[in-house]
Amino acid sequence: MKALSLNFLRLLLVSLPLMACGQQPVKPGAIADRIQPYVDREILAGAVMLAASQDRVLAVETVGWADREKKLPMAADAIFWIASQSKSMTAAAFMMLVEEGKISLDDPVTKYLPEFQGQKVGGKDADGKARAPVPLERPITIRHLLSHTSGLPFKAPEEEPTLDTLSLAARTAAYGRLDLDYQPGSDYRYSNAGINTIGRLIEVLSGQSYESFMDGRLFRPLGMKDTTFWPDPAQQARIATSYKASPDKKTIVPVRVGQLRYPLEDPTRTPMPAGGLFSTASDVGTFCRMILGGGVWEGKRLLMEDSVSALTNRQTPPGLKSNYGLGFSTGGGKAGHGGAYSTNMTVDTKDGLVLVWMVQNAGWRTDEGKEILGVFEKAAREARGTP
Repeated sequence: MKALSLNFLRLLLVSLPLMACGQQPVKPGAIADRIQPYVDREILAGAVMLAASQDRVLAVETVGWADREKKLPMAADAIFWIASQSKSMTAAAFMMLVEEGKISLDDPVTKYLPEFQGQKVGGKDADGKARAPVPLERPITIRHLLSHTSGLPFKAPEEEPTLDTLSLAARTAAYGRLDLDYQPGSDYRYSNAGINTIGRLIEVLSGQSYESFMDGRLFRPLGMKDTTFWPDPAQQARIATSYKASPDKKTIVPVRVGQLRYPLEDPTRTPMPAGGLFSTASDVGTFCRMILGGGVWEGKRLLMEDSVSALTNRQTPPGLKSNYGLGFSTGGGKAGHGGAYSTNMTVDTKDGLVLVWMVQNAGWRTDEGKEILGVFEKAAREARGTP
């Protein structure tokens, strides 16, 4: 009961400013009450859930624990590793350079990064045997990189033991030495390498470090003060503990984010455009509301409508099952992205709704875990009156 009362107090503190401005949020607890049973059954440790329209936050609710072992209730400002949700933010920032005429989506990557010259297509045949490399039928384009259709593998062998050890220049040099898995534009395979290459292109085109560009052109203009690759000690105290199933699958146990090197504030850790960011529900919600607004935030245009349309509408070739835009999953009037530890964001342009789901789960204990995101989204829509 103590945890529930603390969570309700946090919800009330979030809601009061909205009510003072005449903006009524959804009924307090309407969403959290639907998720609490999963906490009770030890499938989920805790979550922060946000629903918003373009012009206001409708609800921010918390449930469960930021740290089960310490009995630390989940807080609305808890920080999460958002992993691959970083891809959408990287892609959005990159489109600013496209708008400035510094690059075209259909330019070959070799025009800017000569390390990709001379690549061939290898891959495996139907029996799983390596094929003899053959020349490219067409070059890798920027659009291919952003839509996971470049043929690049998920990562390079050099990106071990963690994904945050190489500079972006070293990463792209490593990718350029690889054979492609398939001819560019002919298939879809999820690839961190493609989005990391976009991060390197940001550096080459802007003359800034990737992280400086992201901060100056996207995070600071949006007021995303807790979105960072290097959480400082104060921010680390707010990071929600990650969990996975116990060996006997009877409960959940803490787990460190194995893809990252510690300590997190170590300045020698390198930014990972495809999956390195930490953030809050509020910050992610703000980014999504800018996208929902067609690139406008608080009266200031950050992106042109055409750029937002390119990001959030299908870019994968006809005939492929995968429906992906540029750094965003797409389909059915919605765009968004998930993260490796089960975070998720959805921008629903049809219903004018943003949904942000922040958890830290490295693998569900039971199949029930796979349904929780859908339960949250359904509860949020019902609370808002949008079935």
